[in-house]
Amino acid sequence: MKGIVSAIDQVYPKAKYQSCCVHVARSIANKARVSDRSEICNDFKSVYRAEDEKVGKAALEDFCDKWRTIYPKVVKSLRENPYIFTFYNFPKSIWRSIYSTNLIESFNKQIKRYTKRKEQFPHEEALEKFLVAQFEDYNQRFATRCHIGFDLARAELQAMFTTKD
Repeated sequence: MKGIVSAIDQVYPKAKYQSCCVHVARSIANKARVSDRSEICNDFKSVYRAEDEKVGKAALEDFCDKWRTIYPKVVKSLRENPYIFTFYNFPKSIWRSIYSTNLIESFNKQIKRYTKRKEQFPHEEALEKFLVAQFEDYNQRFATRCHIGFDLARAELQAMFTTKD
C-alpha cells in the first residue's frame, strides 16, 4: 500500500514499519517458476529466520547472488525494501509476531466470516454498528491475553517506547 509508511509515521512518529515477510515470500513465489518456488521460498526463509540482523543481511546477499540472473526484478525489489529487517530491532521473543501479519489476518478472516453470515445490511450504519460490536467483542476476549513472546519482552518494549521527557 503506497503511502502507508508516511501515514503511520504521521500518526505514530515512534512506530517502526515492518514488511510482512510471509507476504514478501508469497510475492516471490508468485513471480517464480513452479519448479523454483520451493527452493526460492526456502532460500528467502533464511533471510527472516536468521539468528540476528547481520546473518539475515548476509542471507539476503546470498539469496540475491543466487537468484539475480533468473529473477532480477525479485532481487531488485528485495534490495530496495528497507522494511525487511525492522523486526531485528526488537526482542527476539517477538520477532515471529512482527515479521508476519498472521494475527491481523486472522481477525480480518473472522470479520469476513461474520459479515458473510449476515448476508446483507440495510444501510452503511448497520454495517458500522455490526463491525464495532465485533471489534469490542474481540478486544474483550483478548484484553487479558498476551501474544506469544510479548510477556518475555514487556520490560524491554516499555524501555523502548517510554518517552523520557
